[in-house]
Amino acid sequence: MSALEFGLDTFGDVTVDTDGNVLPYAQVIRNVVEQAVLADEVGVDVFGLGEHHRDDYAVSAPEIVLAAIASRTRSIRLTTAVTVLSSDDPVRVYERFATLAAVSGGRAEITLGRGSFTESFPLFGYDLADYEQLFSEKADLMAELLTEKPVTWSGSVRPPLENQEVYPKTEAGRVPTWVGVGGSPESVVRAAQYGFPMALAIIGGDPARFAPYVDLYHRALDQFDREKLPVAVHAPGFIAATDEEAAETLWPHAQKSITRIGAERGWPPLTRERFEDDIAEGAWHVGSPETVAAKIARTVRALGIQRFDLKYSAGTLPHEAMMTAIHLYGTEVIPRVRELLSEGEDEAAS
Repeated sequence: MSALEFGLDTFGDVTVDTDGNVLPYAQVIRNVVEQAVLADEVGVDVFGLGEHHRDDYAVSAPEIVLAAIASRTRSIRLTTAVTVLSSDDPVRVYERFATLAAVSGGRAEITLGRGSFTESFPLFGYDLADYEQLFSEKADLMAELLTEKPVTWSGSVRPPLENQEVYPKTEAGRVPTWVGVGGSPESVVRAAQYGFPMALAIIGGDPARFAPYVDLYHRALDQFDREKLPVAVHAPGFIAATDEEAAETLWPHAQKSITRIGAERGWPPLTRERFEDDIAEGAWHVGSPETVAAKIARTVRALGIQRFDLKYSAGTLPHEAMMTAIHLYGTEVIPRVRELLSEGEDEAAS
């Protein structure tokens, strides 16, 4: 089990400039690269990039963007948030990330998931009626491919493989691979069954209420006779100089994005009251560096996790605001979280 790590995630949301003009997709992608470069400079451990195929997100091929980031960074590890395995081919996923591992000097990771949107299913010719079977079978094949040994596999969602080698092989012998879980017990158990570390997406409610899922994961690892594996939390947030500035800057962009998504899914529009409640008691880690550090420390203590990933983008939130948040996260929030956790350990020891 590794020491606590800190990551940043973005979905490559289409953003506006400081005058409110919507930026073209190409500029958004270039800005994401600059955000990752800054994250590397300020000491963030991991940078995660989402995969979407819809008009409000610019990144549909995260591995290519991550490769561009690899060429301009030194230490930060590069992952997805998430790779939508259900509508992809596991062999190609392995090949792309083994290649990314090569060009990045071994800094590539994968986070597999079913995705919170379904637009990739019709785009690539998959039936949503096969939602569960697609992910289950492809996760099974992915687990085999990651061993980097000859693979023999058969299922119903793609042609079988018979003693098949897949290339390139990695220098480390494996691409570190997580499974993103949204909170279903079945997904938690499946991650443990295949021996994947778990990345728990907490996008609403008090993070402490997800403790039973972490406990279930550890118990499932024991039952499958797996080694202890780390757990990560992915949660939204934003950092500015003061609590008031953070909330006021974030609000119009979060409100527009969440309300749009909510309309697609039958949720009510996001109100300012609910937004502020979620900052105070829920999943949002928003405020000054001290406020955000204190909330992250509470989340880490409540769940006993080994990685915290802040999803720092939110709808049309401008690039400049996100750059400020990234700088504060690396230079002030992360050191302060470590201090708070160390102080808690000292108090417990005494």
